[in-house]
Amino acid sequence: MDDVPVKLFPARHVLPRFEVSGITSPALLANAPAYLRSADIVHVHLMRDLVTLPVAMLALALRRPLVLQTHGMVDPTDKPPARLVDVLGTRRVLREADALLYLTESERRATAEVVAPARLAPAHRLVNGVPERPEQRAGKPGRPPTILFAARVQRVKRPRDFVTAMPTVLEKVPDARFLMAGPDTGPLAEEMLALADRLGVGDSLEYLGALDHDELLRRMHEADVYVLPSTFEPFAVSILEAMSVGLPVVVTRTGGLSPDVAASGAGRVVDSDPAENADNGGAVGRAILELLEPEAHAEASAAGPALIAERFTDGIVADTLRGVYREVLARRAAG
Repeated sequence: MDDVPVKLFPARHVLPRFEVSGITSPALLANAPAYLRSADIVHVHLMRDLVTLPVAMLALALRRPLVLQTHGMVDPTDKPPARLVDVLGTRRVLREADALLYLTESERRATAEVVAPARLAPAHRLVNGVPERPEQRAGKPGRPPTILFAARVQRVKRPRDFVTAMPTVLEKVPDARFLMAGPDTGPLAEEMLALADRLGVGDSLEYLGALDHDELLRRMHEADVYVLPSTFEPFAVSILEAMSVGLPVVVTRTGGLSPDVAASGAGRVVDSDPAENADNGGAVGRAILELLEPEAHAEASAAGPALIAERFTDGIVADTLRGVYREVLARRAAG
């Protein structure tokens, strides 16, 4: 891939009742010692499974420089299989690795709880990134305002809040259009369409289904506000994508990017009650209306790309990661 040799190995679910923890790859593990001995640095995307954890433990045994990245997947748990895996190896690699990469401070704290009272490996924040895009959203002059939700249609993403925001917006902007995009793993999209009908706003909502990346970017270029009211969203790339093209965003306070959105003015941050039937639509609707005001819209549209260029481009992420690698190697050389 991109002139870099990549080896792919089949994975097997040998212990299905243990879900992720029951996945392994005998072929990968058989080849791992040779790969690890030849590596300058071993970077493991760690979960509680029988692939990544054994590789990380083998890297420690071979004294190879080890960088871990957990993506929020290793946090405190009461599940007996996961706790057993922690005792057998997770805690050790989290303590003894040369560096640990985390997305958000809450992720770092949760990972630290897994090894407490021992100390976590040296931790570094590594954010997600997107390409810096010189072409900015132009919209479509003369057409109704468009509000976009684009994510997996599942309850944690709170599509309900997107739909229940519609009456608040349509009362002030009756020609606004609402687009809901993303794969539906169950009947939730149909539920949301039915909810819109019960609220009397069904004619203003369209479900687009799953979109490929190019089509998603096209929709973002044409929209006026992007809404992702998830109750749990560690670091949504779709929010970064929206801001990169100058699309103002509405997000919830529990998201990993929310402090950056609030500080930069690239959108609005709202509170969210995660209860199944909680109605957060009023707050989301008022935030949308704020961002449809010409002056606020222009300010947020300009702030998004500026924030991306300052903190969240692919180049910045790569430079940060190279810096971590250099620091790890320097400590190894000095020690």
